[in-house]
Amino acid sequence: MGGLAAGMRLGARGYRVEIVDRLDMPGGRGSCLHQNGHRFDLGPTIVTVPQTLRELWAACGEDFDAAVDLRPMDPFYEIRFPDGSNFKATGTTDGMRAEVARLSPSDLKGFDKFLVDSEARYQFGFEDLGRRPMNKLADLIKVLPKFAYLRADRSVYAHAARRVKDERLRMALSFHPLFIGGDPFHVTSMYILVSHLEKEFGVHYAMGGVAAIAQAMADVIERQAGTLNFNQDVSEVLTKNGRAAGVKLASGRIIPADIVVSNADAGHTYKHLVKSPRKRWTDNRLKKSRWSMGLFVWYFGTKGTRKMWEDVGHHTILNGPRYKGLVRDIFIKGKLSDDMSLYIHRPTVTDPSAAPEGDDTFYVLSPVPHLGFDTVIDWEEERERYKAKVTKVLEDKVLPGFSERISASEIFTPNEFRDRYLSPNGSGFSIEPRILQSAWFRPHNVSEELPGLYLVGAGTHPGAGLPGVISSAEVLSKLVPDPVKVPAE
Repeated sequence: MGGLAAGMRLGARGYRVEIVDRLDMPGGRGSCLHQNGHRFDLGPTIVTVPQTLRELWAACGEDFDAAVDLRPMDPFYEIRFPDGSNFKATGTTDGMRAEVARLSPSDLKGFDKFLVDSEARYQFGFEDLGRRPMNKLADLIKVLPKFAYLRADRSVYAHAARRVKDERLRMALSFHPLFIGGDPFHVTSMYILVSHLEKEFGVHYAMGGVAAIAQAMADVIERQAGTLNFNQDVSEVLTKNGRAAGVKLASGRIIPADIVVSNADAGHTYKHLVKSPRKRWTDNRLKKSRWSMGLFVWYFGTKGTRKMWEDVGHHTILNGPRYKGLVRDIFIKGKLSDDMSLYIHRPTVTDPSAAPEGDDTFYVLSPVPHLGFDTVIDWEEERERYKAKVTKVLEDKVLPGFSERISASEIFTPNEFRDRYLSPNGSGFSIEPRILQSAWFRPHNVSEELPGLYLVGAGTHPGAGLPGVISSAEVLSKLVPDPVKVPAE
């Protein structure tokens, strides 16, 4: 999605854009699979901060809402806790306060303070820091006092714990970094900004899935006279006179270019595509970096269930019996636990086109360790075993009888993320967004290793998540010079 957004912005500025994609359709992690009449959205399932998309289309002289049918969610999602209680996130302050009061009335005052904290971090962390370049050390030095004032050294969970005492609310206010690959107990508290952007701008679903947005982006690029190449691997970023000068494909084809933009994971870009010596992003530094967790994602369809499980909405988060312990197993110990927390996506609640008539489509995600720990999980051996554990949790807690009605099934483990997306360590979201791996500390949007090479996507500034990768293209556009005008013959 970052590469498509970059293509749109550069095409609008007069560049002739050529996109190379190893998949058979646009979107990368935002692509989809079809099986037995079911459409499985492979990656992101929600749209937050939709104005970033509207601004992207406007920069190209087009109307996003004419191209994509975006539907607001209400409630945004439901969190189910082990004790049988639940929390529904909604788009109004009154609605959220009512949910807090229902669970823990004594935490209302602290929740109100948390909302104020969240808005302050949104204004600084997203609208300011996240939409401008952070490739110079001076850029970092200028914002250090603000980082200190906002206590960016404190973790998301630690900040939530200072405001509310109920452990269920602490989880509900701190789990969001998991959706961009971060450990809530170590990721900077700047990421509590998500609570504000959800409340302020809503949570939306694109009819046809995020893949429909990706296709609409590709359509814009083609209208700009850009070209898209699918089922093609880039094997090398070519250089000439010390600058990026194009790419070489695995097929042997050479594509010359004035500039090269990589939306591949920053780790893959530097380790495998840049052949010249590297000073900062060496193999050793990439190995020592902290990477986001891996994902076990089970996509499945069920026959004749559209009117079953009426209490299961579009988005459900099933919180396991442990929060901190499970997160520690995933991020620190690299251990595959017996217990789990699950995110359940049921798009057919909103979009019947995701399944045959009367049927359902599901996407169930469990965070798991990535492949970079000393003891690597053998997913070829564990795949069916872990699936059986997920099945039992779903049968017992959410979808009784579903396993007898499965009509389509596909599983992605960290192995698939490694092989399909070329993600280092099979991580789900590239480099983890800890404070010393954020902003200036992340791989920069303009490469410090090779002039003429630029980076977008989850592994660069500002980070993972749909708003982040879309914003990375906005930052890129501020760094790339205007194209050289070729005189007409």
